[in-house]
Formats: sequence, C-alpha cells, structure tokens
Amino acid sequence: MKLRSKTEHPPAQTQLAGAAPDMSEKQRRSLRPLLAIKPYIARYPAMVLAALAALIASAAAMLVVPMAVRRMIDHGFASSDGAMIDQYFAMLIVIGSVLAVASASRFYFVNWLGERVVADLRNDVFAHLTRLGPAFFERTHSGEVMSRLTADATQIKAAAGSALSQALRNAIMLIGALTMMFVTSPRLSAMVLVAIPAIVLPLVAYGRVVRRLSRQAQDSLAEASAYASENLVAVRTMQAFAHEAAVSNRFGGAVETAFDSARHRLKARAGLTAMAIFLVVASITGVLWFGASAVVTGEITGGRLGQFVLYALFAAGAMAELSEVWGEMSQAAGSAERLSELLAEVPEISSPANPVPLPSPAKGELRLEHVDFSYPSRGTTQALADFTLKVRSGETVALVGPSGAGKSTLFALLLRFFDPQSGRILVDGVNVREADLAALRKRIALVPQDVALFADTVAANIAYGAEHATRAEIEAAARTAQADDFIRNLPDGYDTRLGERGVTLSGGQKQRLAIARAILKDAPILLLDEATSALDAENELLVQRALESVMEGRTTLVIAHRLATVQKADRIIVMDEGRIVEEGTHASLAKAAGLYGRLAELQFGREAAE
Repeated sequence: MKLRSKTEHPPAQTQLAGAAPDMSEKQRRSLRPLLAIKPYIARYPAMVLAALAALIASAAAMLVVPMAVRRMIDHGFASSDGAMIDQYFAMLIVIGSVLAVASASRFYFVNWLGERVVADLRNDVFAHLTRLGPAFFERTHSGEVMSRLTADATQIKAAAGSALSQALRNAIMLIGALTMMFVTSPRLSAMVLVAIPAIVLPLVAYGRVVRRLSRQAQDSLAEASAYASENLVAVRTMQAFAHEAAVSNRFGGAVETAFDSARHRLKARAGLTAMAIFLVVASITGVLWFGASAVVTGEITGGRLGQFVLYALFAAGAMAELSEVWGEMSQAAGSAERLSELLAEVPEISSPANPVPLPSPAKGELRLEHVDFSYPSRGTTQALADFTLKVRSGETVALVGPSGAGKSTLFALLLRFFDPQSGRILVDGVNVREADLAALRKRIALVPQDVALFADTVAANIAYGAEHATRAEIEAAARTAQADDFIRNLPDGYDTRLGERGVTLSGGQKQRLAIARAILKDAPILLLDEATSALDAENELLVQRALESVMEGRTTLVIAHRLATVQKADRIIVMDEGRIVEEGTHASLAKAAGLYGRLAELQFGREAAE
C-alpha cells in the first residue's frame, strides 16, 4: 500500500486494507470500502435501532396510503356515504402525522450517527497519524494527508448519515411497493419485474464509473492542497525569490486539473440520473397503459388500478432515489478507501507487546554498541557504521564533525524515530527496542536547531508535552531559560498567541522557549542540536547561560559546529562518515593533528588551537 510521495505527482494506485486485492474485484464490489465505517456505526447500537425503527415506521406509513386510497375509491365513492369518506380522510391525517414524526426522528437519528461517525473516524485517523514515524511524513505530502482528514471525512459523513438512511429507506420502499404491487395485480407486476433488470444493470455499471471519477477528483484536489500548503508554510522564501506568480500559476493549474476531474464526475452523475429517470418513466408508462386497458375491460377496478399506480410510483421514486444515492455512496466509497489507506499504514516504530520497564529512578546512562544504520530512502549508504559509544550518568558529551557525519542520526536513533539495522542502543541498561516508546521518550528532552512552535499561547508552547504543568512551573522554567523578561514584554505576556511556527519571535527567543520547554519536561537526558548556531553574540550568550542551567545534573549530548560552544564538555566525540574518528577534551584534540585540530584552526586560528 502506497500513498503519494513528495516526489510523485500522478495519483497513486493503492491497495486498501480490507479491500479487494485486485481491481477487477474492486469493480465488482465498488462499495466495499464503505464497510470500513461499519465498526464506527456499531459503537452506537441504541441510536442505530432508533434510526431503523423510525425509518421502518416512515416507510410503512407511506406504504399504507395507497390501500386507503383504493378503499376510498372503491367503497367510499360507490356507497355515497359521506361519513365513510370522512373516516378515510381522517385516517390519512393520522397516517400523515405518523409519517411526519417518523421522518423527523429518522432525520435526527441518522444525521446524529453521521456526525458521530465522522468525528470518531477523524479522531482515530489523526491518532494513528501521530503514531506514524518520520519516515512516513518524509515521503508523504502533509497537505494530502490533511485533505483526506477533512474533505474525505466530510464525504463519508454524508454516506454514514443521510445517504445510508436514504438508501435503506428507499430499499424498504422499493421492496414494500413491489410486494404490494404483486398483491394488487400479479399480471401488471410481472410486466414491471421484466423491466427492472433493464433499469438496474445500467445503473450499476454507471455507478462504477462515478466511483472511479470521484477517486480521481479527490486525488487531484489533494495534490493541489499539498502544493498550496508547502508554499504557504515557506511564504517568506517564496516572496524573497519573487516566486508568487509562478506558484500561483502552478496552483491554478492544479486547481483546474481538480476541476476537470470534478466536472467529469458531475457529468457522469448527471448521466446516471438522466438514465435512471428515463428508464423508470418509460417502464411505468408502458405498464400503466396496459392497466388502463384492463380497467376498461373490467378485469380490475379503478381503485385497485389507483392503488397499483401509487405503488408503482413509489417503486419508481425509490429506484430514482437509489440511483442518486448510489452515486453519493460511490463517491463516499472513494473517500473511505483513501482514509482506510491512512489507517492501513503500519508504524515502522512501535512499542513491544510486553515492554521491559525502564529502571526507576532514572540515571540517564546511554550505550550504543556496534550500531549500523542506513536511512531507508538512501539505499546502502551508511549514516552510522559500527558505532560504539558509552555516556555516563550526568556526563556532557559534545558531537562535532562535518555535515553528514551522522550526528543528527544519532539523536534520531536515541529517540527511536528509526531502528538500526544491527547493534544495540541501551538507555539505563534497557534496549530501546524492548522499552515502552512513550516511557523512553519521556526520559529525553530535545532542544532542536529548528524550533517547532505552534499558533497558541506562549504558556501553551512552553508546556507542550507537559500539559499538566501549572502556570507557576511554566514561569519558573521560562526564568531558568532566560525567557521571562521578553515574554512579559509581549502584549499579553504568557497569554500572547504566537503566529504559525512562531513567526513573530526572533531566533533567540524561539531557542529560549525551546529550552524552557525542555526544562519543564525535566528529563534526565538532554539532547541539544545546534541550539546556538543561528544566533548573534548577545542572544548566544543568553541561550548559553540558559543551557548551562538546564544541563546541570543531566546527561547531555550536544551537537555543535561552532566549537566555542563545546569547549566545556566533559568529552568531545569527533565523527566523520558515521564513525568516531577522535575522542578527548578540547585541549587535547586541538593539539592533535586530526580533524578536530583542523576545524579548530579554521574557527579560532592556529594560535587559539594551540
């Protein structure tokens, strides 16, 4: 099963979990993806039973009307008894009242189910997305994922609610009307029975076309959404390169492609509706012509023909509605298929069934033993090769080396975003593969180079991952991170809402919020990834002071290209091409004629290096 990757543009041909393994079976059972919503509907049996009861009651009330009309024509008019006519009309009022109450109840119950199902489905899909690893989001457009989570879920709401209700109601009406037609006049009904295959078979074939076109329209829309999302996130880069016109033109082209797909789908649905109406009207007209001839010859009464006509109209209306609903259900099936693809994605990394508990209290010891790792997208190119490292509790270890040496990869493996192909990684003596994933990550605090901030309040951003923190704890963490002063100068202080990705803050302010977040997490292991690389001298000093506070008493790994930030580390590990090539203190490594010495000479000059 494959979603469209960030480098692919044609709609992906995907296999659905629970769907047929080949296209021919999909075509034979085109609504099968809708079975994915069955467990969600089954969660609310009382509401389902209430909806079914209301649905049956409304259909039954409708089916009683022709019988009352026949008796009124054949008996009420014939007897010239006004009282009997009054009784029949009074009965029609009662039937109408039952129909009104049942229809209103059906509307509420089924639409409640639709809203509830789509809410549960969105929750489950999003919860599942949060468990998928970075590898999934590296190959998949976030815009396409959001399109599935919103537009496709809304499409399913119609299927789970009104469309499914209409389908069931009209199916009951069709079966009931056909049954009563046979009871009323077997001869006329036989003629209708012959006409049904001529109506149904074209509708089924056309419905398959509608479903395929619906899937294409949704894929085209998702592609346009993905492209728009990418460029709006990078709006500064887009505008800096004066690329607005080109981006707008390309998005316009994607929108036109989506429109063309939608237009083809609408034409197909319009054709489906026209075909259904014509076939039904032509068939009923022929049957009624024969029935009128039978009344003239005295074979049946006028009331019985009227009853048959009403049931025939009910059957025709039900079939016309079913053809319309079939188009909606086919469209929803395409959406269900796309959402099921997301739910079918298996997380590359997950907790074991019976995790080994991490020791308490935590020590923060790290050990990597003969680790080999290659990124899935990079073939056999090794990011780490036979990598072995031990970090003692409370020790500060700096990782330096050229870009691509494997430093950030080491952090990704410690957080278990990926698993190595061979070797072991242990935290406090427990293999990370055997530990509970949430428990492992709670022991690690990360201060990344590219700080992720959200369009929420400052306080909420600091408390991200520590949702039960009090305001006092949040403010204490901010003070320790040298962030309290600038936060209080914001318009609403800690309640100031930040723009998307924190665009209203400077780089130093973002870094100090990230440090405050790590302080509040209070994890025994701290990972610092180029935390001061993009800062000016003043901000670097403030952030460095904050880091010294948070590093105290914690096991710390520091990635840095600027060697001035790692001189106080207990140990410096020099990496190159995924291997440890040197190890020692700043003083010892600077004197050696190795990679670190050359880096130190470039940054400090030969005299400083010596």
